[in-house]
Amino acid sequence: MFLQCGRGLLTCQTSVRGKYMTFIMDPLLYPSIIKQGRQLDFHEFTSKVAPLTFGYPPVLSSKFPGLWEQIKRSFQLLQGDHLVPLTDSMMGNLMLVFRQDHLDRDGDWRRGSLYEFCSSVMFEATFLTIYGKPATGSRHRGMDNMRKDFNEFDNMFPFLIAQIPIWLLGGTKAIRQKLISYFLPQQMSRWSNTSQFIRRRSELFDQHDKLKDIDKAAHHFAILWASVGNTVPATFWATYFLVSQPEALKMVRQEIVDVLRDSGIKFSTDKDVMLSKEQLDKLIFLESSINESLRLSSASMNIRVAQEDFSLRLDNDRSVGVRKGDIVALYPQSLHLDPEIYEDPQ
Repeated sequence: MFLQCGRGLLTCQTSVRGKYMTFIMDPLLYPSIIKQGRQLDFHEFTSKVAPLTFGYPPVLSSKFPGLWEQIKRSFQLLQGDHLVPLTDSMMGNLMLVFRQDHLDRDGDWRRGSLYEFCSSVMFEATFLTIYGKPATGSRHRGMDNMRKDFNEFDNMFPFLIAQIPIWLLGGTKAIRQKLISYFLPQQMSRWSNTSQFIRRRSELFDQHDKLKDIDKAAHHFAILWASVGNTVPATFWATYFLVSQPEALKMVRQEIVDVLRDSGIKFSTDKDVMLSKEQLDKLIFLESSINESLRLSSASMNIRVAQEDFSLRLDNDRSVGVRKGDIVALYPQSLHLDPEIYEDPQ
């Protein structure tokens, strides 16, 4: 591996493929990088890696004309006003899981892992919100076993993204097939209260006869990972940091009580509380604490693939040569812990 460092720039070349990865370290350059849509493409990487990771055929192939564009448009159902019913549904499902698993216990205390607590609540509430409820009852059976399998798959996710063959990763392929089987169309068709987003995607998949049922299920499984793969850790860290900072926790709790009181609602543990979008928008301390926990804990990377050889202009004095197929990456974590940007980054 070749490592070359320059001011505001870190370049790595793997000796195996001769590929450069250019890490942009100056946050002021991020907007200009993101705007390079023609020369730096976001979708090439995901369209190549996602099928290998989740086990469905590439949707950009000629076998499925127009499907990729339709799938991209379906994400509009997760934006703007479409978020209101999703938020309301998530609130209700959180209350359902909290009430049945944690609140209706005659006030008895229980000891457990904080991560396990956050994972169990967020995984099931998210599943119910996106995919809906079973034909009978309000909760799906076997959710704990499904979550266990999901965690095992998630542990192997970095290797799959790195395009390590799945057959080299022990029982990962069998676990993935088991998870995919939950989302077979004949099973999902019996669920109720499915989100508009998933209904729309199911309709799109049904329009393509060459897309097998197992492939449709793999697409739905990919959405599950996208929904909880990052949300569960984010929930854990936000909870952890608030619990470890009593003063901050006290302010967040008081803010919620005040917002409810201003709406004429008195908080009570005996009554489920549903916060509207307008009320959530007023929770400034809560939003701040979540953003701060993400700054401290998130380590995601934003990747673009060069579509041609070109000179990437960084500013008036600096540019870097990028070859077709090279990767340009934004890594916010390197900035989040920089004392020149955050006076006390820890």
